[in-house]
This record gives sequence, C-alpha cells and structure tokens, in this order.
Amino acid sequence: MIRLSIIGSGNVAQHLIKAFTKSEAVEIVQVFSRKKEVLLSLLNEDLIITDLNNFQPADLYIIAVSDNAINEVSKQLPFQNQLVVHTSGAAPIDILDPKNRRGVFYPLQTFSKSKDVDFSNIPICLEAENTFDYRELESAAKCISKAVFAIASEQRKALHVAAVFVNNFTNHLYQIGKDICDEHRVPFEVLKPLIQETAEKINTLDPSDAQTGPAKRNDSNTIESHLAFLTNENQKNIYNILTQSIKNGKKL
Repeated sequence: MIRLSIIGSGNVAQHLIKAFTKSEAVEIVQVFSRKKEVLLSLLNEDLIITDLNNFQPADLYIIAVSDNAINEVSKQLPFQNQLVVHTSGAAPIDILDPKNRRGVFYPLQTFSKSKDVDFSNIPICLEAENTFDYRELESAAKCISKAVFAIASEQRKALHVAAVFVNNFTNHLYQIGKDICDEHRVPFEVLKPLIQETAEKINTLDPSDAQTGPAKRNDSNTIESHLAFLTNENQKNIYNILTQSIKNGKKL
C-alpha cells in the first residue's frame, strides 16, 4: 500500500484525487487546501488540512500547484528527507527545496474540473534523483496509468512546449473558428465532425502527411480571398503566420 498526500486543490490535484481514490493499492493520507470546501465533494473532511504543519507521515508528497508557487510551497513543508514531487511540465526537478528527496510526477493531459478523464490512458512522465525513488514513483504511477515514462527535465520541457502547440494553441484556434461562425451566424457544430476527423487522422498518419488545405496546395487565390474576408487584424496575422509556416514545410 502506497501512502501519499497531495498539496493543492486545482484541476490537476482534483483529478489526481479522483484517480488515486479508485486504486486499492493507494491510500490518500491527507490533502492540503487553503479552503476545505473546495474538496468536500471528493474527500472526507478529516482528510483535508489547511495548515502544512499538520501533515502526517506518508511515502510520497505530491505538490500540484501553479509553477510559480512550487518552490515556495516546497520550502514551507515541515519535514525533511521525504519524497516530494511536483506535477509541472515546465519546471525542473531542482525547483523543489533540496531538504527533501526530489522528483517529478507529470501527467501529460489537459484537465478541466468539469470533465472527467480516463487516467489509465494518460501518460505520466517521471523523474527522480535516484533509482530507489524512481521505483517508488513508478509504483504510484502504475496504480492509475498504463502509460508511464522516465523523462528527464529537458525532455519534459520539450514535451510541454509541444503540448502547448497541439493543445492550448489548437484550442485557441477553435475559439477563433467559433468567433468567426458566431459573427456570421453559422452554427459552430457544423465544424465538429471536421475537428474530430483531423484529430483522429494522427492515429494513422504523420502530421505532415495529414496536412491539407490552401496553404498545402499553395492555392494563392483562396488564401487572398480568406485574408480579404477577415476583418479582425489578429485573425489575419495568425492566418498569415500559419499559412507561411505550412508553406515552408515547418511542423507545428
């Protein structure tokens, strides 16, 4: 039985709580949250603490807070020589205070509180300072996921940047598409089958082989027509940048 505690109550923390609660091989000892009420729908009240000094012994402490807060939170922990990890994709392992054994437990997925996810398919990227601690992290990760990887800090940074392109930027493009539809009173739902097919293509095709559209075809008449149609300068700039990138053969 792996005994673990979680520091944080945001999206990642809440999804980790849900996932670990389902595992018979894991016991959630405590969860720290500044406001108890945020977690009352997920945990018994006696498992939620609002003072870091009230932590009980555990095998693993997972810091699931914003990147800017990781270092300060790790400094405030009232114990030493325990295994403490963060869940950030961008922060290095050494952002954690060295008074404890350090590691990374990074689930590579987009999390929203209102949408459940199947954690068994989520890649979890692990890093530790020694083999013993890595095995401890690996055991915890395999309790909730079938996709567990050893990923060093620089590799994780590359993954995180790539994830911003394929997830955050792509979602922003969805929003731009919806704005254009709304402006011209066209239902955005008409585009959803196209969005789904585009996402599914990369299960069988390399992104470079799946690329279609006027930029790929170098259809200058259509490109010029689109740019003339757009009235929003931000949309025009993004259209130009992406069109040129596709023309140059750069992978996004």
